[in-house]
Parts: sequence; structure tokens; C-alpha cells
Amino acid sequence: MNTTTASSAVSPDAPVPPSPSVWRAPELSMRWWPVFLRNLLVWRKLALPSLIGNIAEPLIWLVAFGYGMGALVGQVTVDGTQVPYILFLASGSICMSAMNAASFEALYSAFSRMHVQKTWDGIMNAPVGLDDIVLAEMLWAAFKSIFTVTAILFVMLGLGISHSPKLIVAWMVLIGCGITFSSVALIFNALAKGYDFFTYYFTLFMTPMMFLSGVFFPLEQLPSVVRSVAAWLPLTNAVALVRPLFMDRWPEGWWVHAGVLVVYAVVAFWIALALTRKRFRG
Repeated sequence: MNTTTASSAVSPDAPVPPSPSVWRAPELSMRWWPVFLRNLLVWRKLALPSLIGNIAEPLIWLVAFGYGMGALVGQVTVDGTQVPYILFLASGSICMSAMNAASFEALYSAFSRMHVQKTWDGIMNAPVGLDDIVLAEMLWAAFKSIFTVTAILFVMLGLGISHSPKLIVAWMVLIGCGITFSSVALIFNALAKGYDFFTYYFTLFMTPMMFLSGVFFPLEQLPSVVRSVAAWLPLTNAVALVRPLFMDRWPEGWWVHAGVLVVYAVVAFWIALALTRKRFRG
């Protein structure tokens, strides 16, 4: 009678199945929630100093430029309407705050958990996939950003910059803004070998976008070629949605601006997920 041993069950010449593509569709489940909750429980110990640190800089910008330069500039024309410069700046700087808060969390904090502390490796020992971890990091960074802009929004209400009931819609737009920029930042997180790498993100991406997106001055001041490029930047489209809401008006062509943010968020998350899969495969 023939017997088959375990060693001969698989031929050494049998083809090795190919590894799944890193660009495959996201494999997501509700297991992202425990990862998100874990980050929340850790962060709440330092919630107050973290919040103060996140809102201090944008408020300094607002007071220094809004009231200081605003006294020199006076009124700014937005879509044919004269508005105080403080309102113009506030509606742009709160979008910038959402970008900064989401980016810092998805870069420095996520990199620490992924590379330095090896928290992700420990989580993946449980039945939690890498895709769920990346989704949780993206949503957590977006949550941190909306937590920050909510506090800033209340300060702006206290200062009487705007009392439009449409600010609740602006708050929802800022959630989408946080998701978009946290997804973009996770691309750089997946590529980084150390904290110094993030200098490229701030120098080549965030800083130019701050000055080309209509935060500090109207886009009409820019040359036509630069204005054409700036029109497709995510921060430009976020400002285009939020500023009219501060003015108690509905943004024109809102579906275009919202569509640009959605495309950035979806594509950036997919790229970040693929690069993170590649990193952990290597």
C-alpha cells in the first residue's frame, strides 16, 4: 500500500501563488473602531494641552492679521460683496487649521505608532487587518482636526466675526476637509523613514498651498496661470465652500468644490493604503 508523507504532499516544483496586489480594493470592516477608540483613550489624558496647542497658533494668526492688518486693509471684495478682512481671514484660516491639525496627527503621531512604538505591529497580532488600522488612523486624524476647528469656531462666534446659521454646514465641510488632508498626509507617512522626511510635505505642499488658496488674500490677485493651478488645490476648494457660509450665503458651484475634495480624499486614501501595504510587505 502506498503512503504519502507530509513532506511529499507538496511538490517542491509547485508554483508559489502570487502575492495579492497592494493596489487591490480596500478590505475594510468595523474592526477599525477599536483602533480609533484606543487612540482616543490614549489622547484624552493630554486632551487639554493638545487642544490649547492646536488652537493657539491659528488664533494668533487671526488676531495679528485679522485685527492688525485688517485695520489697514479694511474691506475685501468677495464675489462682488464687501466684507471685513477679519471675516475674510477667519473663513480661510479655519480651513487652514483643519489642514494643519489633520496633517500633524496623520504624520507625526501616526508615524510614531507605526514605526517608532511599533503599535501597529502589536495591533495586527489581534484579528485586525492593516487596512482597518490605516482607516482608523485617517478617521482619527480627521476627528482631531474637527475637534480643533470646533473650538476655534466657538472663539470666532464669541468674537462676533460671524453669526450665520449656515456655520453648521461649514462645520460639516470642515469634517470633509480633515478627512481629505489626513488621507494625503498618510501617503507621506507611508513613505517616511524618519521624522525629517515630513519637511518635504510642509515645505513643498502645505506652505505653498497656504498662500495660493485664498486664505490671506483673494485669488484674483494671483497671475492667471497660478490661479488656474490653485483652483484645483484641496485647500482652495475647502475655502470656496466655507467662506460664503461665513457670509450667510450658499457657495456657488458647490458640487464642483465638494467633488474635488471627495476625489482627493478617495484617491489619496487608496494611494496611502497601497504604499502602507507595500511597506509592511517589505
